Amino acid sequence: MRARAGALVLLCGAVAGCGSAGGAPTTTAGRAGATTARAAGAAAPAAHLRLAGRAALPAPVQLPALVAVGTRVLAIGGLDAADGSVAGIVRVWPGTPRRVGVLPAAAHDIGGAALGARAYAFGGGTAGGPVATITAITAAGATSPAGRLPAAISDTAAVTIGSTAYIVGGYTTTTPLRSVLAFRPGHAVRDVATLPHQLRYAAVAAIGGRILVAGGTDGVHGRREILSVDPVGHRVRVLARLPGPLSHAAGVAAGGTFFVLGGRGDALTSQRAAILAVDPSTGRVRPAGRLPVALSDLAAVQVGGRVLVVGGRDAAGGVHAERWTLQVRP
Repeated sequence: MRARAGALVLLCGAVAGCGSAGGAPTTTAGRAGATTARAAGAAAPAAHLRLAGRAALPAPVQLPALVAVGTRVLAIGGLDAADGSVAGIVRVWPGTPRRVGVLPAAAHDIGGAALGARAYAFGGGTAGGPVATITAITAAGATSPAGRLPAAISDTAAVTIGSTAYIVGGYTTTTPLRSVLAFRPGHAVRDVATLPHQLRYAAVAAIGGRILVAGGTDGVHGRREILSVDPVGHRVRVLARLPGPLSHAAGVAAGGTFFVLGGRGDALTSQRAAILAVDPSTGRVRPAGRLPVALSDLAAVQVGGRVLVVGGRDAAGGVHAERWTLQVRP
């Protein structure tokens, strides 16, 4: 659940340390692989993200799940400008963004990923606390129950590799989590890897069969690590480090590069406009553009050769109602 300004902030799933279906997952500390941007070696691809367009959302939103289902992109849930959970499902692409459906309950900090012709919403924070529900959502916005997580969680992120969705980290209202969970429709959720530290609000994307996880918070301080997770081999290593602690950022894979967009440090008013590019092979980190506004709690997704950025919160506490379109360019 998101902490409110003025309260004690636990900065930025489901049971830490659970075993996997093929034996206990292992974690590699990765000292040899923990490299800074200067020591990463080979040059990363030269792609940048450049602003190409803007559209208005039906309402301001922060912390939505953003999922591409075919050629459509859905923004699922989130928090409104008053930090209240919302239930709306908004089609943000293509065309003019508009509301197309409603979740069974208003929720934010939902993990979202696509499998086949449906988006899946994993957990999320509600007025009564996190939930363990998994909800299937069609491209047209219709919802149906699709299972349950092992525990109620929010503040998580999800990605798709092949026919499996993976849910990374999260929060139970008392504890940030170290789990990486795997979900396939019709199958029980299973634990496939253990992160080296508790983590919520991380930037996450999938490239080449690996899950890349940048920053996030352990519940007290922002993190710098960029982790590479092998969900099949049940291994995690530190690939690189960010220039500084960063949480509440968005992650997206485009053009073979892992982009980390915006985010903030430990302070509620430390929003960033920087876009960073991470080479998934070498771990090299480099600047790759800037957002039009310094934002945390935004969402990003790749669709049709472009990156869409939705919503977010600025340093003054304003919640944004824009869909930014970014092009991947040299």
